[in-house]
Amino acid sequence: MADPSFLVGIVGNIISILVFTSPIGTFRRVVKLKSTQEFRWLPYVTTLLCTSLWTFYGFLKPGGFLIITVNGAGAVLQAIYVALYLAYAPRETKLKMAKVVLAVNVCFFAAVVLVGLLALHGAVRLFAVGMVCAALTIGMYAAPMAAMMTVVKTKSVEYMPFFLSFFLFLNGGIWSVYSLLVKDYFIGVPNAMGFAMGSAQLALYMAYRNKKKVVVALKDDGLEGDEEKGVVHLMGQVELGQRKVPSLKKGSSLPKTASLPSPLNGFGNLIKALSATPLELHNVVMSQHERLGDDEEEAHDDVDQRHTYSSK
Repeated sequence: MADPSFLVGIVGNIISILVFTSPIGTFRRVVKLKSTQEFRWLPYVTTLLCTSLWTFYGFLKPGGFLIITVNGAGAVLQAIYVALYLAYAPRETKLKMAKVVLAVNVCFFAAVVLVGLLALHGAVRLFAVGMVCAALTIGMYAAPMAAMMTVVKTKSVEYMPFFLSFFLFLNGGIWSVYSLLVKDYFIGVPNAMGFAMGSAQLALYMAYRNKKKVVVALKDDGLEGDEEKGVVHLMGQVELGQRKVPSLKKGSSLPKTASLPSPLNGFGNLIKALSATPLELHNVVMSQHERLGDDEEEAHDDVDQRHTYSSK
């Protein structure tokens, strides 16, 4: 009879590898267009570091075969994505990204490997490398807290798509079970946190699922401005990063945001949504926060200008 931990690990490998392979269609388009446009690259550099370190941890840990397979596959795919981005990115972006890749994915990773192999031994080596891996993973799982705060603030689930939360919950749960079976707390703690975060996000989704739009009403001394309906769908921008949304310009009237089709139609697009790492989700939410704040400020300036003009 097969070991239960092995069966659970296989399921975890399948889910995680689906996540890692989901951006392939996007990079095909990048190669076809020979341009990265305005996509973000940081999540892929970070994920490459995380998967590389977990692969090293798997080699150090007795019985770490399933850790090696899933993270090794992830590291190879992330390295391909990073290389393609470097090949087609604008010169300025390419130079900046190359410096980060050299510092993080080469120098830092090499330092961890060398210190682990040469300066540390036995259980101390496994403990040190496991701590680094767990800390990075916890940081990535903690990033979606910004999305949860946005949901509570806006009373809308636009910033927190259901399937992303569901698979955060599912992936964290499966690897948490695996960690209990193999008694590995370095895997268990961050994934238990991911499971808890996914559960909390699903609870928030159930609470706010019927509130789809955020309406910004502008009123000044009885003067009501136009309304900007709807915050741009988060997952409409999560695919290898995000395209920038043009901001409002001062003096112009407030446009109405067109309703965007859901990117979660069909199994293929559902899997594509999973490519958003927690860090990537955090980046989108923060950029949306900044953009929404700028748009509100510019909208108020627009109302003030019209009010001043009407008073003359």
